[in-house]
Amino acid sequence: MELLAPYRRRIDDLDDQIMELFSQRFQVIREVAQLKSKHGVPAVLQDRVDEVRERNAETGKLKGVDPEFVRRLYTLIIDESCELEDRLMGNL
Repeated sequence: MELLAPYRRRIDDLDDQIMELFSQRFQVIREVAQLKSKHGVPAVLQDRVDEVRERNAETGKLKGVDPEFVRRLYTLIIDESCELEDRLMGNL
């Protein structure tokens, strides 16, 4: 539908930005995995996991995004991040 085309382009542009940010986030995870491996720090630090999830849930709430959705989303992001760290650290 031509009526929706400009909105779809905006959504596509935002999705491209989200993917770029995911790429950057996972690059940082790779760097963190190297540091953790070098210094004997475990891949999963539950206090940090909880902190990241809750900080983003609160930010989402302030921006009008359902905090439960944000928690579920960050659970997926964090799980993937921790799995990547574990693989890079030779734990899997």
